[in-house]
Amino acid sequence: MNPFRWSYRVSFLAGFLVCAALLGFALYAEHVLGMEPCPLCIFQRIAFMVMGVFFLLGALHAPRGKSGRWVYTGGVLLGAVGGIFTAGRHLWIQSLPADQVPACGPNLAYMMDAFPLAKVLKMVFTGSGECAKVEPILGLPMPAWTLFWYLVLVLLAVRAATRWERQ
Repeated sequence: MNPFRWSYRVSFLAGFLVCAALLGFALYAEHVLGMEPCPLCIFQRIAFMVMGVFFLLGALHAPRGKSGRWVYTGGVLLGAVGGIFTAGRHLWIQSLPADQVPACGPNLAYMMDAFPLAKVLKMVFTGSGECAKVEPILGLPMPAWTLFWYLVLVLLAVRAATRWERQ
């Protein structure tokens, strides 16, 4: 089955299933493999959740017009841009020399309770020691895999939105 020939509905359903599988693997990595997520990892999960919601809504609605399709594709792109930025920042922090890595900070739950959202975002994207820890999966760190999947899912969504179908 050629993914370039999939209908809009099937493409968006596949996108939703990939997002669900990636989130499932993240939970598996956390609870079974013992990989504790840092705040940047949690933000990357949120980006996949946003993308998954728009993929699911697009698959359920499957609008026939191009403008309707771009509404759902825009939501997917919004989640992907946030995820790409977060994964890129995470990879940059992981590439820092050990003496330049920021000190470990509080976890995300504490920060959300103790500080306003703007300060929490600033603290998270500044990075911390736990974000610099590299735990490779199949030779690549987790943020590299998420970056790869954000790009694949964006291509899938844009291809589905721009594909002309006979009705």
